[in-house]
Amino acid sequence: MTIAPMENTASAAAGTMRAVVRNRYGAPAEVLRVAQVARPVIRDDEVLVRVLAAGVDRGVWHVVTGLPYPIRLAGFGMRAPKNVVVGSDLSGVVTAVGSKVTRLHVGDEVYGIGHGTYAEQARAAESKLALKPNALTVEQAAAVPVSAMTALQAVRDHAKVQPAQQVLIVGASGGVGSYAVQIAKSYGAVVTGVASAGKLDLVRSLGADHVRDYATDELGEHGYDAVLDIGGNTPVSRLRACLTLTGTLVIVGGEPRGRVLGGTHRQLGATLLSPFVRQRLKTFVCKENADDLEVLRTLIDTARVAPAIDRVLPLASAAEALQLMLDGTVRGKLVLSVQA
Repeated sequence: MTIAPMENTASAAAGTMRAVVRNRYGAPAEVLRVAQVARPVIRDDEVLVRVLAAGVDRGVWHVVTGLPYPIRLAGFGMRAPKNVVVGSDLSGVVTAVGSKVTRLHVGDEVYGIGHGTYAEQARAAESKLALKPNALTVEQAAAVPVSAMTALQAVRDHAKVQPAQQVLIVGASGGVGSYAVQIAKSYGAVVTGVASAGKLDLVRSLGADHVRDYATDELGEHGYDAVLDIGGNTPVSRLRACLTLTGTLVIVGGEPRGRVLGGTHRQLGATLLSPFVRQRLKTFVCKENADDLEVLRTLIDTARVAPAIDRVLPLASAAEALQLMLDGTVRGKLVLSVQA
């Protein structure tokens, strides 16, 4: 893909667009820049979306840095990134459809997962998009897809949360955690949210029945039917001690430690141990799909789930947004306004 510097954008060719790009792996502040790039060409099963807003999530940080190294083996490029434009969450308007697209139409307001969404235009598979929730602005909708789908699958499919169950959510104030609290409550659970002291008010506002400061409070012993550990680093043994004898631990993520494992050593350890204990120890990778986006749209439009947005930043602040997320200062989600 040909990249032109972002100088005199008013004279940019009609076939180009503004996008956040990089041509090597590294820290966001060092490798990301805004440039003019060629507009994407869609496949038969894809649509072209005029992106209005794009969400910021930890997956983008992994793709930008190429860490941990297994991310490169997943098809993103070994020595250098294959895809120049970054970003996956989007909210926008369909401007073109492929020949095999049947569910979406030009003019539809959509949200979901695309390719290179930190840009004015992005291509996206029809199977990973849904109509935007009526209750949300485009910025709010962009904060939903990856984080809320991950939370939904953690609560519903892996923890299998049931009414009146006691559920502990570690990392309850972050992107995935803020949705997990609300989704678990919508399933009728009694939710305890763990976060830093300065974010406990947010966790309460999301509907948590109890809150704990991860720095000072004990997590408890043998009381929870399910524990969701989201982006944490608590040892598996300590998390298991919080469960009932037949409870379920779901490790959703880990802090990025090390270039090789990047915090995934706990997932690996839990997976190996699970067959030998009565408790269920699980981890998973989010399955991006339109059906779950439709489930979330219903939860949102019926006021059972709402995005918690820390702030909206301009597209040119993508590197700053990723650093803020990594620093742990964000309450809920960050969003980039693409058209601002």
